[in-house]
Amino acid sequence: MKETELFGKIEAILFAGGEAVALERIAQVLGVRTYVVEEAVQELQKKYNTPESGIHLLFLGDSAQFTTNPAFIEPVRGVLDLKRNTPLSQAALEVLAVVAYNQPVTKAFVEQVRGVDCSGVLGSLVQKGLLEERGRLELPGRPLLYGTTENFLRCFQLSSIDELPPPGSGEEQEEAEEEPDPVQLSL
Repeated sequence: MKETELFGKIEAILFAGGEAVALERIAQVLGVRTYVVEEAVQELQKKYNTPESGIHLLFLGDSAQFTTNPAFIEPVRGVLDLKRNTPLSQAALEVLAVVAYNQPVTKAFVEQVRGVDCSGVLGSLVQKGLLEERGRLELPGRPLLYGTTENFLRCFQLSSIDELPPPGSGEEQEEAEEEPDPVQLSL
């Protein structure tokens, strides 16, 4: 198969998929090896992931997805009449950090780390699709386990959870940045 034909087929699959599509599945359908699809997606990223492009191609673990360039989110919201996403609260960001760096975790673990009840925040993050239930812990009461989702990776523009910055001390972070911008979820 010619390179241009392969690129076209991958573009069509990712566009039609709408959500993240596993590279292994694309390779299977196209009759090529997974590494060939991965290399093609990396080349397509060079084409699409430019400041002037309206769409970006993201790697999400072992899958890929077309997304809106965050720079052009406002006109998209206006045309599609989408609600503006509200920034995440400090409590939500703290819960996300605890879960992301320690997953899978129980509600009790998150509450122990934060020192306050986290039921409402966890429920809200699950509802927003940033966290998901990952089964139950084999302990009395069988508490739920929580972990991050592909939507979490997409919103924070990460290919995998391994791309999270190393945890630092709060004092170092406060000195490094005075007033952080509120996190906005993107399409």
